[in-house]
Order: sequence, then C-alpha cells, then structure tokens
Amino acid sequence: MARILIVYTGGTIGMKKTAQGYAPVPGYLQAQIEALPPFQSDGMPAFEVHAFDPLLDSANMAPRDWLRIAETIRDAYAAYDGFLVVHGTDTMAFTSSALSFMLDPLDKPVVLTGSQIPLAETRNDAQGNLLTALLLLEQYAARLAGVFLHFNDRLYRGNRVTKVNADAFAAFDSPNVPPVGTAGINIEIASEALRPRSPEGPSPDDTAPAVTALGDATVAAFRLFPGLEARYLANVLAPPVQGVVLECYGSGNAPHANTDFLEALREATARGVVIVDVTQPLYGTADLELYATGRALLDAGVVSGYDMTTEAALAKLYYLFEQGHSTDRVAALMQKNLRGELTPPEEEPTSVGKTRRRLARYRQR
Repeated sequence: MARILIVYTGGTIGMKKTAQGYAPVPGYLQAQIEALPPFQSDGMPAFEVHAFDPLLDSANMAPRDWLRIAETIRDAYAAYDGFLVVHGTDTMAFTSSALSFMLDPLDKPVVLTGSQIPLAETRNDAQGNLLTALLLLEQYAARLAGVFLHFNDRLYRGNRVTKVNADAFAAFDSPNVPPVGTAGINIEIASEALRPRSPEGPSPDDTAPAVTALGDATVAAFRLFPGLEARYLANVLAPPVQGVVLECYGSGNAPHANTDFLEALREATARGVVIVDVTQPLYGTADLELYATGRALLDAGVVSGYDMTTEAALAKLYYLFEQGHSTDRVAALMQKNLRGELTPPEEEPTSVGKTRRRLARYRQR
C-alpha cells in the first residue's frame, strides 16, 4: 500500500456555501472524505491530509504559496511514496509549472487535482478527480517521477497544461503533447512516462529534492492585440523588469510594421531584458524564422519559447533568474528543454518540420 500525503491548499473542491458565496472552510473537505465510503475502500492508498492555514482560493495564490507547497513536500519526502496537491483550478497550471522547476531532483510523483464543483454538491466532479488521483498514485507511485496534473480522467505533465474551460469538467488541456495517462475502465500510463521495471522492483530515492524559491525576480506576461500602442509595451518592459513572456499571434508573429513597437523591444533587450515569444493559439509553436513578422522579433533580440505555455514560460523565467545566470544564459536556456516543458525544433514530428521548411522556402521566393 502506497503512502500518500494530500497537501490541501484550498480551492473549489472543499468549498461550502456561505452568505458571501462559496468559500473554503477549514476541516470541511477532510470531514467529507471521512464520511464517503469509497475513500475507505480496499485498494485505496494510505493517506493523510496536510491542510494550509488559511485555505486559499487559487486566485489568491502567489509565489510564496508555491514555496509553502514545495517545502511541505520536501520536509515530508522520506515518509511518503507520492504527493497529491489539492488546488483551485484558476491558477493550478501556474502552480504545476512552478513546482516542476522548484523541486529538483524529483524522484517521486507530485500530482495536482481539484474540481469545478465542490465535493459537497450532489452532482460534482470532485469525488472522481480525488479518487482517481489517489488510485493512480496507489498503482504507479513507485514508477512515476515528476510533477503532473490530473483532471477529468486525464493525467498531464504539470508544465504542459493550461486551463481551457471554466464551465466544463474537462477544464484542462495539454495542447502540444498528449496526456501521460488516461482513466477509463483501467488506469493506463504511457510506457515512456514510467520507470523501467527491474527484477528487484523500482526503488525511488528518499533523498528530499532541493527547493528553489521563486518570486524574487521581476517577470511579467504581456498579450499582443491589434491597435497596441508601443507605450503600453514600453511600460511593461521598463525597469526593474528582468524578463517578459510575450504572447504573440500565430507562429510567434507581431506587428513588424510598427517601428515604435520594435524599438521598444530592441531597447529592452539591449538593457538585458529577456523577452520570450510564445503563441496565443493553444496549438503550435513559436517559429521566429518562418515569417517576416517573426524574423523582425528575432532581430530585435526576442527569443522563441517554442511550444511552451505562458504558465511554463513564466515559471521558467522565475527559475532561471533565481539561479543567478547572466542575461545571455537565461535567454539560451529558455530555448532548451529542462523539465519536459517544451519541444525543441529537432524533436518536432517529421510532418510538422517538413511543413515548416516548405513554408520557409515559399516565403523566401
């Protein structure tokens, strides 16, 4: 039987109706879990609940709270086989991305989950998400390592997800890589995500990971829109900012005919600001060599974030600046795959690569 620590931070899953609307109430989630027979049935792992005080709506989550989660996992690491972080959905993808960089090396699974409807409601997705996440950890704790997010019968890499729906149970998606696992009649995990079996059985290392605190660096995200005035962007890029995730159009494109816009980028990169280009569309990658509009950004010193989500790119910027790297080193590492957060061009599917090369040749004619 696996030993699992549930780190309960708050969120919809444990909320109760109050005069001010739904709010997390201390002890309420734990009482419901204890009263529901499926959580005490055979086949479930042994689990304990460590609840935050105070509990948080995830809209209030900040880097200092990421640190509380990471330190809780580190301090309890040797006593448990896996960790389930129960979290609100609004910023869950930011937290899962951040934890993937903060905890290193990570030899055990950390899974985040939550719900769209509280467990207290008659019709909810909370019970299924909690039960499946616990059963998944029971079955695979010894063969999984890293940070994951489980929701609506899908297990995703934690730094590849984004919230895509506020009204459906399928709240999250991993646009550019398939889920790591699915839960149907059976819970199935992709073989490439698992440790290889050995005659002695898997033996995760109980040595606690180091924790890197995030939040000291000054980083931001900015979304382009038609009619953007360069002064708006210049304000975002002004000191003391160190890095910015720039959410661009299509394949990483931006208004290259706007000379003031490009000058704001050039001035900032010359000052040492690391500007990372990611795409606004859910699917695809930022290819700054494909179109003239992307090439103009490249010439201004912007670097590609390839197929990273905004959440992962922001967490990665925090992490790299925390390491004390030079600006050039941060810019270079933003384009390298460190925790499975991006797909380098050389690893793109062959069909995608061929299409990009054909388009590039066509544009050069």
